[in-house]
Amino acid sequence: MNFTKMQGAGNDFVLVETSDMKRDWSQVAMAICDRHFGIGADGLLLLLPSDVADFQMRVFNPDGTEADACGNGLRCLAKYVIDAKSANTGVQGISIETMTGIRRVRFHKAMGKVTGIQISMGNPKFRAEDVPVAIEQGGNTVDIKLISYPATVDGNKLLLNCVSMGNPHAIYFWQQPVSDFPLSQLGPKVERLAIFPNRVNFEVANVISRQQIEARVWERAVGETLACGSGACAIAVAAQLHGYIDDKVDIKLPGGILQVEWDGVGEVLLSGPAEVVFSGEWPNEDV
Repeated sequence: MNFTKMQGAGNDFVLVETSDMKRDWSQVAMAICDRHFGIGADGLLLLLPSDVADFQMRVFNPDGTEADACGNGLRCLAKYVIDAKSANTGVQGISIETMTGIRRVRFHKAMGKVTGIQISMGNPKFRAEDVPVAIEQGGNTVDIKLISYPATVDGNKLLLNCVSMGNPHAIYFWQQPVSDFPLSQLGPKVERLAIFPNRVNFEVANVISRQQIEARVWERAVGETLACGSGACAIAVAAQLHGYIDDKVDIKLPGGILQVEWDGVGEVLLSGPAEVVFSGEWPNEDV
């Protein structure tokens, strides 16, 4: 089985082009993503044919669960597509079917080469049932933006901002360097708080200016990663709802910088790097 190892701001993936969905890809993901006995990755990307878009993407986490959304994975898959199908040099963008809808990808070019990739990440959602967050008042699900919702974890009071970008996110704004935040200690506990029935991606963010935010991410089913595309979008949305930033912001993550644009109404746009690391062949009999 041929594969390509890719990374976007340090968020790394193993990409496989296939049309076989009868295979147990959960087991494949667990074997391939293992950093000691496999190739090592934050996730397995499947590039599949689609009846409703140019291509389809499926994403499997290192624990075998399937992810709903993945911004860095989308950019990596788009980079792979435009490189592999480079004969069609007139292509300016493609559409990709995902678990949460069709996502549009736009290529920025200079001198015939792709210099940037921007993807639409869909509209953010805030209702408790959409994130989801298991909170009720008077027997009814809360139908408000869950901004600065108080939660206590290991004696620490965290004001969580809950946003769905196709997958659930909880953002905590901290006024100190994010490198000092005990993410390895609190991340797994926030991920599994009882109020998050599907678990949650947890981001700690420090607003540097109206154009820059520094952040770290604890991804559900993965752990701390160097970057998270949907997480960067969720951070930008929450920061804008608070009035901390303008419509465009750089999210500085340990693996690199992602650019997020949101007009406060429509789709969130995500831009950032995507690179091939290496290609190889995985023995089919191993999984």
